[in-house]
Amino acid sequence: MEFLTSRVIIHPRDPERSMVFYRDVLGLAIFREFPGGTVFFLGGGQLELSSTGSEPASPDLALWLQVRDLAAAVAELRERGVEFTREPRLEPWGLHEAWLADPDGVRIVLVQVPPEHPMRRDSRTP
Repeated sequence: MEFLTSRVIIHPRDPERSMVFYRDVLGLAIFREFPGGTVFFLGGGQLELSSTGSEPASPDLALWLQVRDLAAAVAELRERGVEFTREPRLEPWGLHEAWLADPDGVRIVLVQVPPEHPMRRDSRTP
């Protein structure tokens, strides 16, 4: 089986409020728009906001967004009024993380991978 692309789909409770958050606060670029939805570039994948959700966000869902410089990303988002639910820190698993949430409570994890972390190594080579 071959997967060609990926996309996370969120059905926000207030689509306009979420559009403003992802476009203007997080600064995600729009990939395409269609009646009732918007698709954003999200690193190697995409994030789609479509229709209107009726349920609260699941605490089991999180968007994991890798950034080059966590301190700079946090500072930029604070300037845009973002409040963090977990301040930047080095986690026991070796990643620098800061947590925030979208308007519906979807957890967003900003991650900086240190150069020495095993995730930086190509596991295909000995």
